[in-house]
Amino acid sequence: MRPVRAAILACCAVPAVLAAQQRPDSTAWNDARTMQLIDRAITRRTRQLADTGLVDYTAVAHGYLTFLAQVGEGFPDPPRVMKTDELAVEVYWRAPDQSKQRIIGRRDTLLLPTDIEYHRDHLAIIQNNFPSVIRLGDGDEVRDVPHPLSWPGRQAYDFAISDSLTIRTNDRDIAVIMVRVRPRDERLPRTVGAVYIDRASATVVRMAFSFTRAALRDKFLEDVSVVLENGLVDGRFWLPYRQEIEIRRSGSWMDFPSRGIIRGRWEICCATPNPSSVPSFASGPDIQQLAPNELQRYPFKGAILDQLPADVTLSTDDDVRSVQDAARELVRAEALNRVRATNPSARSASDIVHVNRVEGLAFGGGLRQTLGGGFMASVRARYGTSNRRGAGSALVEWRRADGARVALLAADDFADAGDEAEVSGMRNSLAAQEFGADDTDPYRARAVGLSAGFAPSDGWRWSVTAERRQESALAVHATPASGRYEPTIAAAALSAWRAGVDLRRAALKLRRATVGVRATAFAERDRVDADARRGESGWLGRGVVSVELSAPIGGWTLVTRTLAGTTAGSFEPPPQRLFRLGGPITGPGFAYHQFAGRAAVSQRVEWQHAVPFVPLRLGRFGKVPSSLTLAPFATALWTDAADRTSRGWHGAVGFSVLALFDQLRLDVARGGRDGRWTFGVDLSRALWPIL
Repeated sequence: MRPVRAAILACCAVPAVLAAQQRPDSTAWNDARTMQLIDRAITRRTRQLADTGLVDYTAVAHGYLTFLAQVGEGFPDPPRVMKTDELAVEVYWRAPDQSKQRIIGRRDTLLLPTDIEYHRDHLAIIQNNFPSVIRLGDGDEVRDVPHPLSWPGRQAYDFAISDSLTIRTNDRDIAVIMVRVRPRDERLPRTVGAVYIDRASATVVRMAFSFTRAALRDKFLEDVSVVLENGLVDGRFWLPYRQEIEIRRSGSWMDFPSRGIIRGRWEICCATPNPSSVPSFASGPDIQQLAPNELQRYPFKGAILDQLPADVTLSTDDDVRSVQDAARELVRAEALNRVRATNPSARSASDIVHVNRVEGLAFGGGLRQTLGGGFMASVRARYGTSNRRGAGSALVEWRRADGARVALLAADDFADAGDEAEVSGMRNSLAAQEFGADDTDPYRARAVGLSAGFAPSDGWRWSVTAERRQESALAVHATPASGRYEPTIAAAALSAWRAGVDLRRAALKLRRATVGVRATAFAERDRVDADARRGESGWLGRGVVSVELSAPIGGWTLVTRTLAGTTAGSFEPPPQRLFRLGGPITGPGFAYHQFAGRAAVSQRVEWQHAVPFVPLRLGRFGKVPSSLTLAPFATALWTDAADRTSRGWHGAVGFSVLALFDQLRLDVARGGRDGRWTFGVDLSRALWPIL
């Protein structure tokens, strides 16, 4: 292999040093200077680099394909990795546009059951910054999109020079121009983004772009983003250096949103221009793969998850992110403006059928209508077979593509006195029906309110609410198959005007730790009509903060969960406003909501460690990893309960086993003072929103 005289550098890649200067006329579109540069770049691409002396080249690409998933309204939690493939690919190219790639190594690891299969072109790199007509996913995802730097693309797009960048190498400064690209008609299949062009040679240095809604062939595709970076080889040739692609596909079951994400990251090294020999391009597909037994012999380093980039995300360069965000917002805006038919609506399986001590067996469902222009209306209703009453809600909402929303809500439904769900909805229904163990504290809440908020795809989410509420107690009506139900809480009958705020961040990175934060607070003017305090009125404030932290430490993972809250007001809080602790989450080793007070703290510390176990096969959904996760934990809780035996600090210790991709959890715990032995089986908390 001929030595590379200049390091392979990508725009904005370390250790290159960049200097950016804003142009005074950076907002001008299609001006003479910009179009002159675009014409030079198109001409250079048309010649396929022939005038640079590049006849052919070889390289080796190393990449990861990662499949992730998100669930829940607004996708509040970060995506979870389900499967990762690591690949090694030999890359060959010959002028003018012949390409051959051979997959010589491949291994994968499965973290959650999935039977995903990738399109063939995702298993290799993109050559020559795409041909003149862009295709992705073998044409199933993106097809027939004119390249911005092609003669048809010159008529299809607007161009504007945005920045001037300088890449400083050991022996020269290379001027690079950033040109923003937007479609002249966003209703047609087009790209949206930016290209970075070497001022001297008019060669493409980097491309960062997404696609319009019309370019996405699959109706479930949310967006597709691509970043292609080239490096300077031998001081003459801009060849592939780094590539990233993200494909987001969203859908829903009933009204429960789900999103699948494919992220590809490639590093291309060892580029050799004009080698002495290149394999024949005459026969076979452009992308070939060795036999499975040969792929397994490739000498990958270490374990696949140890080598996977920590963030598993697209480029964090500010200019690239701004281009991608603008393109995605355009696609989302187009989607919001489309009118769709009325669809069935359910937020979780428990919305369709569940069991509790008030309603017994209850059936429900709903309808959702997208009205266009960002407006949506939905209604939900259910009927309890034991209390023989209905409950439901109606919502009219407006959403903007950037995550802003305003909603009007009316409801006559149940609310729960707990601040943390202690078990999944599915487990609660089974336990309530069979054993009389209903881990909810419901009371009736009728409300009419207006809310507004902002929910970006990444970052802090917030919402504010103003509403008029009426609340009252509920009675036990059902009978379990065995055992008996505990009474419901003696919720006070009251009417209130309330204003509240909710602030959350799902995955805040603090060095190696990942932190999730949620804070809620409200103030209300109450009139309590309970028999003991008829006619009493006053104001009440209530706030609660929940923090979850996960951090790898050696071969273990530290997981902590903190819940703290307090109330203040002009009179004693009614029972439904007290903080209630006790149960598998806030107080393992104690009875459900055994503790109640005006202020409370729950702190849980858990150490998770994987140990070898017997692997299990799930057919086409893959093989269960040959490991279990063991997790000893300790919990401390405090309340200012009026009952002396409940007031103060209580502690518990326990042990958990996480199996089946860590999605099945078995717990045993022993509480200290006033505690007991508790045992539990449930699914992972990540699955609770759909249960």
